[in-house]
Amino acid sequence: MKILAFGATGFVGAHLVPHLLERGHEVTVAARSGKARFSPAVRVVKADPTAPGPWQDQVGEYDAVVNLAGAPVLTRWNEAGKRSIRESRIMSTRHIVDALSRAEGKTFLCASAVGYYGDGGDAALTEDAPRGTGFLADVAAAWEAEATRAGDFGHRVVTPRIAVALGSGGALSMMVTPFSLGLGGRLGSGRQWFPWIHIRDLARAISFLLETPEARGPINACAPEAVTNAAFTRALGRALKRPAVLPVPALALRLLLGETAGMLLTGQRCVPAALQSLGFSFEYPDLERALSDIVATLKAA
Repeated sequence: MKILAFGATGFVGAHLVPHLLERGHEVTVAARSGKARFSPAVRVVKADPTAPGPWQDQVGEYDAVVNLAGAPVLTRWNEAGKRSIRESRIMSTRHIVDALSRAEGKTFLCASAVGYYGDGGDAALTEDAPRGTGFLADVAAAWEAEATRAGDFGHRVVTPRIAVALGSGGALSMMVTPFSLGLGGRLGSGRQWFPWIHIRDLARAISFLLETPEARGPINACAPEAVTNAAFTRALGRALKRPAVLPVPALALRLLLGETAGMLLTGQRCVPAALQSLGFSFEYPDLERALSDIVATLKAA
C-alpha cells in the first residue's frame, strides 16, 4: 500500500512510520520543511496541510492518507493556544479532504482523541457513547466532522480516538523525572479515569485499521485495561521503584495551568470495543506490563 502521512514527525509518527515499513508498505511523509529525518526508505515531501497548495495535487497518487497533524494540547488554553489547537487540526483535515475530493476509492485515517467524550465520569465508553462537553470535546467533534466529509466522495474514513500514548518520549517523558526523584503522585483526587495505550500497540492499531477494509468511523485506540489516575501513578512508581505519595492538589493545578487543568482532572473510561470486535490483539493489554517494557527501554537508552 502506498501511504501518505501528515503530521508524522512527532512522537506517534516516529513509531508508526517504521512499523508501516516493516509491514511492507511504501511510506511518504509530508512535512512542512521537507527535511524531516527518516530512514532512506521513506520519501519526504514538503507540504503544509494548514494551507491549500500544490501538495494537494499529489494526494490522489496514494492508496491511503494518514493525518496525525495537530498542535500539542498540554499548553495554556488562552485564546491563542485554543486557536492553535483547533485550527491545526480542523484546517489541515479540511485541506486534505479537499484534495481527496479529486480522487476515488482511497482510505483516509484521521486521528481524533478520547477527549471527544469530555468528562466521562465512571461510565464505560464505547464508540457509541455520546459526545461530551468542553473545549476538547468540541475540537474532536469538529475534527471528526471534517474527516467524515471524505466519505461523501466515496472514501473509507477511519477516525481513531487516541488515548494517552505511553512510550519512551511523549507524555510519559514529562512524568518520569519527577517520579524518579520520588516527587510523583496522583493529580487531584486521582479518581478520574486515565485512558492509555502503549505506543507500539498504537502503531500496530493504526496499521491494522489501514489494512482492514471493514474498519470505518470512530475507533477507540486505547488499551483494554481501564485505570484511574491514582492507579496509574502507583503503577508508574512501582515500575521506577520510587514512591508515588505526593499528590498534586486540584487547586494548585488550576492555579498553574488555568483551564487546561480540567484535562488532567477529568478523564474517560474508554473501551476498545470496535478494535477488539475487528480482531485486533494487544501486545500490552495491561498497564504493569506496558510500563515495565517502557522503563526497560529507558534504562537501555
